[in-house]
Amino acid sequence: MEEREPDRKSAPGPSGKSWTAELWDWVKTIVVAFVIMMLLNLFVFNLSMVKGQSMQPTLVERDRLFVNKMVYHFDEPARSDVIVLRDPSEGVGRKDYLVKRIVGLPGDTIEVKDHLLYVNGLKQAESYTDIEVQDPDFGPITLEPDHYFVMGDNRHEGKSKDSRIFGSITSSEIVGKAEFIFWPFSEMKKL
Repeated sequence: MEEREPDRKSAPGPSGKSWTAELWDWVKTIVVAFVIMMLLNLFVFNLSMVKGQSMQPTLVERDRLFVNKMVYHFDEPARSDVIVLRDPSEGVGRKDYLVKRIVGLPGDTIEVKDHLLYVNGLKQAESYTDIEVQDPDFGPITLEPDHYFVMGDNRHEGKSKDSRIFGSITSSEIVGKAEFIFWPFSEMKKL
């Protein structure tokens, strides 16, 4: 009787599985992990990169943000939250997303007077900016239910496209709350 060598393709490895079965297990694991990450990214969180100068000095170009997409399913947006929103503007300068700070809540009256921000007639102490508002005075306007007024932290003239240009936004335009900067590590901080 003639001896044959075992077929190398289906020869069991040390764990008793053939290399094709082992490869198939790895492929399934990678696909499942990828699908889970995509679902988490779609519904729970997002990683976003800052483009532009509108949030300086708080955020600078190329900062990477962790964006919590679930927080506003359980809580209302709050004054001073840094959020990511869909750009409601139209035209050539339209972007997919913007990063802004909520300065006005539903029912608030917003006004920029003598280069200072007023909410409900009270001058706001804005420790997150490094300069008073350089753009022309604005308002007053009173926000309707489910409407929010957002501004960039960069108050130099013409540096922030925000609610003074495109109007108030609704909660449906908010993607999520920017929780913290995670990159670069030297700038890591909670927002």
